[in-house]
Amino acid sequence: MIRTGCPSHNCGGRCLLRVYLKDGVITRIDGDDRPDTIEAPQLRPCPRGRAYRRRQYHPDRLRYPLKRTGRRGEGKFERISWDEALDLVASELSRVKEKYGNSALFVPYGTGSYNQINGRQTATRLLHLFGGCLGFYNSYSWACITPATLTVYGTTTTGNQRQDWLNSRYILMWSWNPAEMRDGTNSDYFVKLARERGAKVVCLDPRLTPSAIALADEWIPIRPGTDAAMMSALAYVMITENLYDADFIRTHSVGFDETQMPPGFEAEETYKDYILGRRDGVPKTPGWAENICGVPAETIARIAREYATTKPAMLYLGYGLQRRAYGEQVVRAACVLAALTGNIGVHGGWASGLGNQAPDGGPFWLVFPVGENPVKASIPSFLWTEAIIRGREMGPEDGVVGVPKLDNNIKLLYVVASNCLINQHANTNRTARILSDESLVEFIVVHEQFMTPTARFADVVLPACTQFETWGLEDGWKYGDEVILMPKILEPLPETKSDYTICAEVAKRLGFGEKYTEGRDEKQWLEWMLDVYRQTRFPDLPSLDEWLEKNLGVWARPVTDPAVAFEDFRRDPEKYPLPTPSGKIEIFSARLHGLGKPAEIPAVPKYIQEWESPFGEEARKYPLQAIGHHYLARVHSTHHNNDWLREAFPQRVFINPVDAEERGIKTGQMVKVFNERGALILPCRVTLKIRPGVVAIPQGAWWEPDERGLDRGGNINVLTSERWSPYAFGNTQHTIMVQVEKYEEK
Repeated sequence: MIRTGCPSHNCGGRCLLRVYLKDGVITRIDGDDRPDTIEAPQLRPCPRGRAYRRRQYHPDRLRYPLKRTGRRGEGKFERISWDEALDLVASELSRVKEKYGNSALFVPYGTGSYNQINGRQTATRLLHLFGGCLGFYNSYSWACITPATLTVYGTTTTGNQRQDWLNSRYILMWSWNPAEMRDGTNSDYFVKLARERGAKVVCLDPRLTPSAIALADEWIPIRPGTDAAMMSALAYVMITENLYDADFIRTHSVGFDETQMPPGFEAEETYKDYILGRRDGVPKTPGWAENICGVPAETIARIAREYATTKPAMLYLGYGLQRRAYGEQVVRAACVLAALTGNIGVHGGWASGLGNQAPDGGPFWLVFPVGENPVKASIPSFLWTEAIIRGREMGPEDGVVGVPKLDNNIKLLYVVASNCLINQHANTNRTARILSDESLVEFIVVHEQFMTPTARFADVVLPACTQFETWGLEDGWKYGDEVILMPKILEPLPETKSDYTICAEVAKRLGFGEKYTEGRDEKQWLEWMLDVYRQTRFPDLPSLDEWLEKNLGVWARPVTDPAVAFEDFRRDPEKYPLPTPSGKIEIFSARLHGLGKPAEIPAVPKYIQEWESPFGEEARKYPLQAIGHHYLARVHSTHHNNDWLREAFPQRVFINPVDAEERGIKTGQMVKVFNERGALILPCRVTLKIRPGVVAIPQGAWWEPDERGLDRGGNINVLTSERWSPYAFGNTQHTIMVQVEKYEEK
């Protein structure tokens, strides 16, 4: 038995596995067996980690390099040797660099491997040493929540350590589903413990999620995309009934009312002005919000009173609600509610926003050194398709940073541990058309373990090892003070290589192999990274020899005195100011005001109707909202082909009985879900666990278009829009209107 980290594909957790081997073959996978304490709880894997054996030995593993023979995306390849494949990759990198320059090279966003020594960072290091590549910032996961949190607090370290959650008496789980998507191993466990100690837990979500079922006292099925309206109504009740913490607001924030405006902005609309409707003539009452979010006015008023008067309390934001049109607004609105209730800087409270843990922001994420990028231009991670078709036209108005304007369109894609080219990016049919045009992107190389939808669009596919077949390291994913060793426990399949080895061999062909490796193999890089952890965060970390000798698997620092974000600021805001322009909580943002786009980027958080919504003309043709939630069958698109998980959690569209009856649909029937961007054919599940007017399609299913272009895989991104949010330039893939109808094969 060997203890190792769960092969990390960005599920939102980092768990410990006990892997049992016989004659070099995995026979069983179990969970953490260490002593279980609140200070250092076990890291228990979910069904995805426990089913990993099925993925490891899947018959469809890629076993040798492939070169495209048909049209791009057609899926026709021939076997080639490693020498031919690596020579081709190196020559194409050199050709594109010479013809266009380094800014035409791009390593897209991808989270299919987080074991430090494998994953997209290996290609990033390669291209940085090659003279650089177009960079990107932000992510598909946290596109709006990260910059929006910064506008309020100046930092994303806004969360108390999770052991402190046990001090909370009231928890609003707002579109937060840690029992299914994780959001830090054991987050659901800590909510359960808080509830056992007396906290009331309320879940607001369009779905009756596993988290709502297992953890909540109450489920409030809110209409998607309207969360900021309900939050505004909560604030209305707190303000008009004098339930808010006026002293805290007065001493620790700017922009609440006319007495607290930043210098030079005294005449601008305050947050209180907006909530009371003094300028737009629309008071944000519970009745006003009911008509928008579908939650009864009396429920909204009750939640406002409970949250304002139950001390201390948490409002924890999930991430799906900010992957929407104007996703920035809901994040800022939640932060303001935390301030109004005085739950910032106190035990059992929560400042909302992103919530990285105090005192230092938590895990390091990436320790493997990618080096400095000589190319200074960066784009938002979501806008790479724009940079393909109109890169030279893109500037700051498109989120470009580092240069006044891009000097290139993207011409070469180096894709590692990512299914974002097709499967996970928006408007799949549009993306496929872009990638199929070889006059746009001239070369695509993909490292993969399976022939994913993205790999089908590659010119060269390089078969990569799994994380069981090389060395790696991971830490706690946002929360937790632990480091998990991932020793090499299996030999790679013949003719497969690790991402690191592939990039090192390309670097050798490009003339800087020694500079890329610095004389280290994966195991030696692991020792180097353990030293980085010792020097920066965990001085007591064991040596690698001790780790292997004792089969430790994980090292954890117990949390006996949980840190509280903004505790010093709360105590003395003058001595410990926030890293905002004012040094205080910015309810009104002078920076946002200065952008001059008040209709889409207001200076105070507001509800803004989405560009695809039940209230627009589009609802006449496409009357149902669709959401693409995380699912226990997959980590994004990883595990789609795992038959154990597919059997337990089949791909279906979930629809409320009210909507199903109107369409004559019954559970198990094949249906067509469609809008102007495309159509899916998949089974339906009629259930009361989704609110009327909304359908849910688990995200991550592989795109499988038939000869008519109808997707048979159930990939929700066939339906999603490539449009981005106005401030963060983030993906808005949950803002979708669709129609559903019965489908019969012809």
